[in-house]
Amino acid sequence: MRVIVTGSSGLIGSAAVRHWDALGDEVIGIDNDMRATFFGPDGSTKWNQSRLESETSNFRTVSLDIRDREGILGLFASETPDLIIHCAAQPSHDKAAAIPFLDFEVNANGTLNLLEATRQHAPEAVFCHMSTNKVYGDAPNELPLQELDRRWEYADAADYDGISESCRIDQTMHSLFGASKTAADVLAQEYGKYFGIKTGIFRGGCLTGASHSGVELHGFLSYLVHVAVAKKPYTIFGYKGKQVRDQIECSDVVKAFEAFSKNPRPGEVYNIGGGRDNAASVLECIDKIQEISGHEIQWTLGDDNRKGDHICYISDLSKLRRDYPGWDIRVSLDEILKQMIASEESKLAG
Repeated sequence: MRVIVTGSSGLIGSAAVRHWDALGDEVIGIDNDMRATFFGPDGSTKWNQSRLESETSNFRTVSLDIRDREGILGLFASETPDLIIHCAAQPSHDKAAAIPFLDFEVNANGTLNLLEATRQHAPEAVFCHMSTNKVYGDAPNELPLQELDRRWEYADAADYDGISESCRIDQTMHSLFGASKTAADVLAQEYGKYFGIKTGIFRGGCLTGASHSGVELHGFLSYLVHVAVAKKPYTIFGYKGKQVRDQIECSDVVKAFEAFSKNPRPGEVYNIGGGRDNAASVLECIDKIQEISGHEIQWTLGDDNRKGDHICYISDLSKLRRDYPGWDIRVSLDEILKQMIASEESKLAG
């Protein structure tokens, strides 16, 4: 089988590369290190690309921009894939406002190029699209919440499992990133429902793991571990540090892609995150990192909330578990943190 992975040097993309390479499949990565453009040298994933290429057997990288329509169409025509894992994106909620044209061109137009290349040259292929919970904008904040000592929590027991796919995606504040990703999300749905392409749309919570190149404006948990180990200051943006996120390790995301690829449901949408068991506030994550690592985090609380940010977001995984009962969360939050701390300590040790 031939697998094309976009954003192959990033967090989810690299996990997908390792997964299908280990199965003996031919894996072609599309990555041109746009993260370095978005976030500067600290955001570059070149280090991960080099490691992947040295540690895999059936993988190669093509330096190609997904905005390059003719380049994408040409690649799909010559290297017809059986499976596409689309993870390439401008990924920052906050950065998008400074680069609105680039953000939309990468997230929306780039996705359209890939979908149309699939329709023209690989119509039987499965297409897994990595979307985001930011397609819901700030609508999740309308749920009644209660303030606890270290976190915000859903006040209504009916909301205990979190946000389902029925949450509306319009008439909310998304951020420009959320808007461009919503365009891509709906396009991927439409190519499934209108054209019958085997698209699956996965709306991620906080995606994380030891290979994440987190920076201040993207990759919250990875960056938090980095500042702890490197002894840098950390700023929490609003909500008293009690805002809740559900963390999912990248390999669990890839397992969901694999389950979908074996039994695709064209145009279907799934929330995918750590769920209730892997949910924690920023303050609770700081507590856990300090307890596990022994590193003290010097943090301050900023006054301003991030526009359109979620106060309490937990992914309701019921639909994904129902349709793919063989899939579930395997990596706990504590294990995620242990892996990330060990990786960060190793990097800084040289």
